[in-house]
Formats: sequence, C-alpha cells, structure tokens
Amino acid sequence: METLKIFGVRLKALRKERRIYQREMAELLKVTLRHYQKIEKGEINIPTLTLCTLADYFGVSTDYLLGRTEER
Repeated sequence: METLKIFGVRLKALRKERRIYQREMAELLKVTLRHYQKIEKGEINIPTLTLCTLADYFGVSTDYLLGRTEER
C-alpha cells in the first residue's frame, strides 16, 4: 500500500478511536471538510507541519502515521 493510503487509513483509525467527527478534524487543521475527507482517502499530500500537528494531537510518531513503523 502506498504511503498516502497508509496515512489515510491510520489517520481515520486514530480519529475514530477518539470518536471525533471529520468536521472537527477539518476545523482543527483549518481546512474544508471535503479537503479533510480527501486526506483520509489518501488523495492529498499534506504539509510537513500538518503532519507534525496530527502526530502531536494523537500522541503518535510521524513515522507511525506514514506507515514506516508499527510502534505508535
């Protein structure tokens, strides 16, 4: 599976674990709902700072989000 797809799958799983709606995530990242949905589908590459924001928010490493490790 390619990196963007893995990222989307992991992001979605983390969001659901916390019972957060996509709209709330979009607001956190200051993007539209549709843009966030494309991120979760692995259709959009995100800026490095956004990746770091998400990793900090969920308490995981950027490598975990990108599928480079299984260790959160």
